[in-house]
Amino acid sequence: MVERAESESRKLLGRLRDTMANETAGQERLDQITHLTADSMGTEVCSIYLFRDEETLELCATQGLKPEAVHQTRMKLGEGLVGRVARTGKIVNTANAPSARGFRYMAETGEEIYSSFLGIPIQRLGEKLGVLVVQSKQAREFIADEIYALEVVAMVLAEMTELGAFVGEGAALRARHTEPVLLRGSTAQEGTAEGHVWLHEPRVVVTNLVGDDPARERARLLEAVENLRISVDQLLAGAVEDTEQVQVLEAYRMFANSKGWLRRMEENIDRGLSAEAAVEKEQSDVRARMSQANDPYLRERLQDLDDLSNRLLRILTGQGVQTGADLPESPILVARNIGPGELLEYGRKLKGIILEEGSVGSHAAIVARALAIPLVIHVKRIQNEALNGDHVMLDGDQGIVHLRPDDTVVTAFRDKMAMQAKAQERYASIRDKSAITLCGKTIRLDMNAGLMADLPSLESSGAEGVGLFRTELQFLVRSQMPKRNELAALYARVLDAAQGKRVVFRTLDIGSDKVLPYMQAQDEPNPALGWRAIRVGLDKPGVMRMQLQALLRAANGRPLSIMFPFVAQYEEYTAARAEVDKAIARESKLGHVLPEQLEIGAMLETPSLAFACKKFYEEVEFVSIGGNDLKQFFFAADRENERVRRRYDTLNVSFLTFLEDIVARCTATNTPLSFCGEDAGRPVEALCLAAIGLNALSMRPASIGPVKHLLRRCNLDDVRTVIHDARDAGEQSVRPAVMEYLRGLS
Repeated sequence: MVERAESESRKLLGRLRDTMANETAGQERLDQITHLTADSMGTEVCSIYLFRDEETLELCATQGLKPEAVHQTRMKLGEGLVGRVARTGKIVNTANAPSARGFRYMAETGEEIYSSFLGIPIQRLGEKLGVLVVQSKQAREFIADEIYALEVVAMVLAEMTELGAFVGEGAALRARHTEPVLLRGSTAQEGTAEGHVWLHEPRVVVTNLVGDDPARERARLLEAVENLRISVDQLLAGAVEDTEQVQVLEAYRMFANSKGWLRRMEENIDRGLSAEAAVEKEQSDVRARMSQANDPYLRERLQDLDDLSNRLLRILTGQGVQTGADLPESPILVARNIGPGELLEYGRKLKGIILEEGSVGSHAAIVARALAIPLVIHVKRIQNEALNGDHVMLDGDQGIVHLRPDDTVVTAFRDKMAMQAKAQERYASIRDKSAITLCGKTIRLDMNAGLMADLPSLESSGAEGVGLFRTELQFLVRSQMPKRNELAALYARVLDAAQGKRVVFRTLDIGSDKVLPYMQAQDEPNPALGWRAIRVGLDKPGVMRMQLQALLRAANGRPLSIMFPFVAQYEEYTAARAEVDKAIARESKLGHVLPEQLEIGAMLETPSLAFACKKFYEEVEFVSIGGNDLKQFFFAADRENERVRRRYDTLNVSFLTFLEDIVARCTATNTPLSFCGEDAGRPVEALCLAAIGLNALSMRPASIGPVKHLLRRCNLDDVRTVIHDARDAGEQSVRPAVMEYLRGLS
């Protein structure tokens, strides 16, 4: 029975291939497929439903239903049995369709006389394209071999749809990758950009779906799998032990050596598929099963298997990541995700970045901010929708992507960019002027940095110094721990480039969302509240000492500012300060030149430090409020969680009152205080921070102009009165009152 079914399957595939080879229009091809499928399956009906938009399916071809229903019958996602298959991505197989859950009678199709129903999703690597249906008058459930045969037809339909074989009239038969698409995501780095798509990992397209010689296809598959195993073993041999990288590669090796995985692909070949099609069918099947899982571990393993399957497909097809194509003009990178090292290789050539995954605190986001490249994350479907070279417009301020935009969108978007450019010209005119408010208060505006490439912005932005230099980037982009002399040379170049302006070096801030590739990942239920930053440094003092020595040597007699991140209590600061004293003593003993002036500060990112004893504020030489972390801990709202991170306003009266208390404590002890974070670079927020007494702000270079422009137009005494009046009136946020004040400015 199995041999007969497999023979029938190969026969059906052969007929499908012949149909695809005919020089016929898209509609005619679809009609031919329904006819031959119904004939091969021995059913009275075969119908193809395709999506005309994200929520609507359309009957595009049928054998057995009323011909006049084609392109007229439509249903919403989840509506009827067809809509149920489309929504869930799962097969529906029933002997009595009218009594099945969700059945909806479509009078115009004439389907009331058919009892049996088998619906198969038409999907390609997780992207839903439509539904393939067979029906018969006889009341019976379809057997496994029949289901497999229809799955093969659905796979062929998906691949041919991707290749544009069914283009015709109407929305459901429109050519793919040609229509304008609006996609929404989340902002990870603000800014706007226009350019052309560059796929970091171009899709593998399978063009030969049918295998005429199963033995030859098996041999091709086995050879490719062996090459894959060798490449994974080589990657493992070159990896550092006890790292997250090793764990991922071990998962790769487990899948690559899985007998079940190989057996299922060989069975696909025996039933008529080519080696490439067998791999992709197994990939799609596993994706359909595992994508329904709620277990984060299983979903991570799906990503591993996806990566491995793509590697295998590239071996079989010869379609490598390096396609030979040149970067397009004004490239905008599109990827599922990307590491910091890979992103740095592209550097400033990129105009923008669009990721399907990612997070606001990811390594990629850190590098994108350092390079001032607009970044939008969580943009679902972008890899399936985009082709290399497609025109794309990215609005990092709103988290919106316009792919292949129409003329109206292009005009509006370019108008917005022109207005931004005009504003930048206005900001350039005040670049060398101080941020002096109308009431005579001077606010110091510093910039954040993390790469040597950032330092030219010191002059071009008008920043007075570097309020935060992130030292972890040099650790994140390497495959092994950097050496002390390498770090000392880098830090010396940073100080050279600053030309005497103050640079505050934040010591290594790793853990949470910033895991070094050569350190063992910690399995923590809540990494943001776990073993990170100064906690790692104090528990692993060797790394901290090495970095402190590198900083002291880099200064070479010049002033040096060092700041410890994520200090939660006075004791942590004193322990870290003791390490500085040890490093100074050692450098002095070695005869190295010490800084002419050394200031040691702490980053206030936890509410607990705001209530530290007075002695802490008397001893610490400066404090910088780390607004991003402090805000998420204050409101108990994870900044990586899109459901809650925008729920709470920085200008909430409770948060501003809390910041005012910190200002008061620092004022009482004469401790220099600054605010560092995304909110410092937002003009309205920056104005309110200045009004409550924060007279030093550190932000990305591009924000300095807009912030300075607004500060120079305002009287902080007036703004403070507006804030206090709104609070006294019981308002939850002072934002409406401040915006009303700003609208009244001349």
